[in-house]
Amino acid sequence: MTTVATRTIEYAADGLTMIGHLALPAGVDRRPAVLVGPEGVGLSDVERRRAEALAELGYVALAFDLHGGRYVEDPEEMLARCMPLLADPDRMRGIGHAALDVLRAEPRTDPDRIAAVGYGTGGAIALELGRDGVDLRAIATVNGLTTGRPGETARIHCPVWAGIGSEDPIMPLAQRDAFTAEMQAAGVDWRLVVYGGALHAFHHPPVDHNVLPGVGYHPEHAQRAWRDVVDLLAECLPVTE
Repeated sequence: MTTVATRTIEYAADGLTMIGHLALPAGVDRRPAVLVGPEGVGLSDVERRRAEALAELGYVALAFDLHGGRYVEDPEEMLARCMPLLADPDRMRGIGHAALDVLRAEPRTDPDRIAAVGYGTGGAIALELGRDGVDLRAIATVNGLTTGRPGETARIHCPVWAGIGSEDPIMPLAQRDAFTAEMQAAGVDWRLVVYGGALHAFHHPPVDHNVLPGVGYHPEHAQRAWRDVVDLLAECLPVTE
């Protein structure tokens, strides 16, 4: 395990002052970098730990913010913010680009080797960066199988990995099929992993507040999904080339 340095970074996006969590691996050299997007509730210690785990593997990692430093526990309040956001690709791209600018500005980041990994709303933002033509090495989205505007998915020029729980009612089979049809029609190098018996946000450890129906933790699949994401990064964004 390498020594990891962390710091919070404030930046502007979506009319808010966002508070991201940057994790740096040991050393002074430039490294490949990963943008980490949170679920709709916002940035939490779960994503901060993921950024730090990626830094331990040798990546510069930035876990970005959605709600101006807030973690939105109330499901109705979360939906009131996230549903309009998910319906507005330009807003999602704005949030993603602002975080990407922060990551690229970090001196340890190799700006030509960046991937985006997102969960739920954060995964949708990662996809929108790809649809906006951002030069990424890989995109991973976990239970965020959103579709985009016609024709724009052809601007994704990196592998896309998607993970979903088989019993996810928030991203049901019809949504899953629409996503994979869009990827295939655009000629994207895509793959989909369906985790049997898992609900929405199956990767997220239990929380002490109310959650939406259909949300539930699956510890085995959470570990498997993490390994799948790490394997994607090792394939598309190796720490050493």
